[in-house]
Amino acid sequence: MTCILGIETSCDDTCASVVLNGSSILSNVVASQHEIHEKYGGVVPELASRRHVEIIDVIIKEALIQSGVAFGEITAVSVTNRPGLVGSLLVGVGAAKAISYARKIPLIAVNHLKAHLYSNFLVFPEMGSGFIGLIVSGGHSSLYRVDHEWSITEEGHTLDDAAGEAFDKIARFLNLGYPGGPIIDRLAKNGDPEKVTLPRPMLDSGDYNFSFSGLKTALIYRTRKEPELLSGDNIADLAAAFQSSIVEVLIEKTIGLCKKTGYEKILVSGGVAANSALRASFTARSGQEGIQLFIPPVSLCMDNAAMVACLGHHEYIAGRFSKLDVDVYSKSDI
Repeated sequence: MTCILGIETSCDDTCASVVLNGSSILSNVVASQHEIHEKYGGVVPELASRRHVEIIDVIIKEALIQSGVAFGEITAVSVTNRPGLVGSLLVGVGAAKAISYARKIPLIAVNHLKAHLYSNFLVFPEMGSGFIGLIVSGGHSSLYRVDHEWSITEEGHTLDDAAGEAFDKIARFLNLGYPGGPIIDRLAKNGDPEKVTLPRPMLDSGDYNFSFSGLKTALIYRTRKEPELLSGDNIADLAAAFQSSIVEVLIEKTIGLCKKTGYEKILVSGGVAANSALRASFTARSGQEGIQLFIPPVSLCMDNAAMVACLGHHEYIAGRFSKLDVDVYSKSDI
């Protein structure tokens, strides 16, 4: 039996969680910083790390209280050390190192992206392996092939803006607020994507990479030619069209990779996986193709420490531990 304490501070959410045996979530505490960064239209790294320092101890204690687990019952502490904002990562890793040293329990440093893939084990513990994984968030849009031994190979990635980043930038351009993804998602429900034609970037590129910077530029140029799109109900149509373009590209590239590899399971995770249109369209499209789809609940799509603890469990079972001098990294492949 394992009882893993997970810590996640890779960006602007301060998270701690206690997970039993890699699948049973005893607590999952998330402290968002949206109010701090909203007026800047995006995450300010220095402000994010300062806030982590202020509340990390409180969040860890709250996770333990909610779980009903004492420090002495924790098997190991698992923490994100890559990729992410260096200042933010240092806070979480520093806290994890202190706990590991003081409590004499193993330290397990994990990859944030890999943890997103493993988040589905928290909901589908019998999920197995042999699938195509799509991680789509504010900082990443990547496709992976995960074989039956859980060996992970990247098959495609964004060449410029990630999908979530594109949502945020367009929301800022339209003066909709921050974070942009949820706002555009809500607005698009009242719009008609067919009323505004936008490109499907790299849909027929012959590979599995993404590019959303050009889509953002296309929308901006379109509004300059047709300024009426920025008024009244037209903004909802614009948001719906922009969202539809991103969703279609993400889904078709993923389905295409399934057909190429012969895999019949898709795993989707990351903050943009909370998008209602993406979830609904993926469900319908995968059903048409006879492909099994795994998407965690919205709370587990966003940054959280339960996925970090889940991956920590699997690393613990495999005997893969970290030393106390483990570093943090802003960039890292799985």
